[in-house]
Amino acid sequence: MKLGFQSAILADLSFEEVVDFAAENGFECVELMCWPKGDSDRKYAGVTHVDVADFTPEKALYHLDYAAAKGVEISALGYYPNPLSPVKEEAEIAIMHIARVIDASAMMGLGIVTTFVGNDWTKSVDDNWPIFLETWKPLLAYAAEKQVKIGIENCAMYFTMDEWPSGKNLARSPAVWRRMFTDMGVDHFGLNYDPSHFVWMQMNYLKPLHEFADRIFHAHAKDVRVDRDKLDDLGTMALPLEYHDPCIPGEGDIDWGKYVAELKATGFDGAFCIEVEDKNYEGSLEDRKKALRLSRDHLQQFI
Repeated sequence: MKLGFQSAILADLSFEEVVDFAAENGFECVELMCWPKGDSDRKYAGVTHVDVADFTPEKALYHLDYAAAKGVEISALGYYPNPLSPVKEEAEIAIMHIARVIDASAMMGLGIVTTFVGNDWTKSVDDNWPIFLETWKPLLAYAAEKQVKIGIENCAMYFTMDEWPSGKNLARSPAVWRRMFTDMGVDHFGLNYDPSHFVWMQMNYLKPLHEFADRIFHAHAKDVRVDRDKLDDLGTMALPLEYHDPCIPGEGDIDWGKYVAELKATGFDGAFCIEVEDKNYEGSLEDRKKALRLSRDHLQQFI
């Protein structure tokens, strides 16, 4: 298992500076963000550490050589949009850019892209299903052609009333995963497993690990604190951020010793990347770097 981090939290650093930070602080790998260049209205989105527009083999070699010279692996190329958005232009841009990220991952020989499947939050799972199949069958066929795995993160992407009732990511539960993998019928479609999302949804974050062991291509390390008094007062129908806070590993409700042991028991030996979305460490770049170091120190004792 290789301990690394997702690069979105270091948005103001260049690719080279991100890799330098990883090397200087004992991280073995980095999941690099590949959003299209430009502003984003979503927190932690819009980060471009690898610009996949007009990507070339020469650019691929540059990124690989730079990281290798520092002793750091690139674990995946990440881009987390909503390709099932009911806003046609948003969906089209997302689908086109996912294909570009697949191209870049293939050129770099990484063989993995981390992303969301998306969701039309105004529709039920069943009503989303034909759109999901229509969108993702061609994307997965293209990924197969390029020999690239797709690792889907399980965040529900439900933060505001604008995303009521079901958030912007369909792949939020084992029941949905089971149906997705069965209907797609391909081996290169799997998970970027994040235990924190199960916690605020009141689910067991250990239970799915063994059933989906062969589908866990990449893993995130993010913690979460659920305020039980607020949850008891508001109930699960409240907006999730009204009763929980994302935090760094070791400062929340996840038992990381138990989780890492269970993850190892499945045979997982891939990238385990810290994802920082903790408001207590957002005051400055140094605070965000500190969050990564503290997370590293807590997780290393188990890895």
